[in-house]
Amino acid sequence: MNKPINILDKDYQKWVRELCNRYRHSQIKSALRVNQEMLQFYWELGRDIVEMKVESRWGDKVMSRLSADLRDAMPGMTGLTQRNIYYCKQLYLLFSPLIDFLPQAGAKSSEENLPQLGAQIQSEIFCMPWGHCKLLIDKCSDDVNKAMFYVHQTVENGWSRSMLLNFIGTDMYERQGKALTNFKATLPEVTSELAQELTKDPYNFAFTGITKPYNERILKDALLNNITHFLTELGTGFAYVGKEYRLQVGETENFIDLLFYNLNLSCYVVIEVKIGKFEFSDIGQLGGYVVACNHQLRKEGRDNPTIGLLICKEKDRVQAQYALESSSQPLGISEYDLEKFYPEKVEGTIPTIEEIEAKLSER
Repeated sequence: MNKPINILDKDYQKWVRELCNRYRHSQIKSALRVNQEMLQFYWELGRDIVEMKVESRWGDKVMSRLSADLRDAMPGMTGLTQRNIYYCKQLYLLFSPLIDFLPQAGAKSSEENLPQLGAQIQSEIFCMPWGHCKLLIDKCSDDVNKAMFYVHQTVENGWSRSMLLNFIGTDMYERQGKALTNFKATLPEVTSELAQELTKDPYNFAFTGITKPYNERILKDALLNNITHFLTELGTGFAYVGKEYRLQVGETENFIDLLFYNLNLSCYVVIEVKIGKFEFSDIGQLGGYVVACNHQLRKEGRDNPTIGLLICKEKDRVQAQYALESSSQPLGISEYDLEKFYPEKVEGTIPTIEEIEAKLSER
C-alpha cells in the first residue's frame, strides 16, 4: 500500500535539502574539474609554442592560421581565438620559471612526478578561472612573484575577477608584509614570519570616505562604520572583538582603541590608531596594552602571545626602529593612507562565526 508523503514532514524536507546540496556540490566539483583540464590544455599549448619555437619556425602569421585550423578541426571547442592562443603562450612564459618540471603533453600528471613546490604552484594556477589568468598576464607579466602572490590570494580568499583587479590597483603586493616590526626578536621563527606577512604598510583607509579635517575618534568611527572593508584591509582571518575595549589594570581603567583576534595566528591583536606622527611614547602605551591582554584575555593552551600594531599617519623609520628594539613585546608600526582607490566587493575574506568557533575548539 502506497503511503502518501506529507509535504510538511521535517525528515523528508531535510532529505530533499541534503540532495540539493549534494547536487550543487557535484556541479561545483565538475566545474572545477573542467576548468583545471582546460588550464592544463592551455598550459601545454603555450609550452608547445615556446619550446617548438612555433613563430620563428612557421612565421608571424602562424597564430592566426593555428586558430583557424584548430577551430575547423574542433568546431565545438571554444577559446581558440588568436588572442586566446597568445594568452596561452604568455601564461607559460609567466609562470614556467617557478616550476622545475611539468609532465609532457599526454603524460599522466601527478604529484609523484612533480617536485613538491612545482606541484603546489601548478595546482593553484590551474584552480584560477581563465579570466583571472588573463588579468594577471596583463597586469603582472614582468613579475612572476607578484603574479603568484595574487594567484595564492585569489585561491585562498575566493576573489572575483573585479576584486582581483581592484586589489592589484591598491598595490596590495607592494604593501604586504612591509610594516616595521620586532617580530623576529620576540616571536618564534614560524610565527614571526606569518605575523609579518599579515601586516601592511601603508594601510589603505580610503574606504572611510574621509576628505575633511578629522580627529582620532572620527577616524575610528569611520573604520568601524565600514567594518567589512576594514577587516578585508587588515587581511584574512581577522575577527573584530571590540572598540575602546576596557581593561582594568590595578586601579586604572585603560581603553584599547581596537581589539581583534586573528585565527591564523591564534592570538589577540591590539591596534592603536594615531592621526599624527609616531612618537616614542606610543610604543610604551601599545606594549602595556599587549601585556595586559596577555594577563587578562589570553588563555593558556589556546592563544598565542598577543601582538600589537600601531597605525599612524606618519613615522620616522629610524625612530620607529629604535622604539621597537626597546620593547620585549611583539609590536609593529605602519602608516595609513586615505586617498587610494579601494574595491567595493569584499566577500570571502572575513571569518564566519563557525570558523571562529571551530578554530578555538581545536585548542
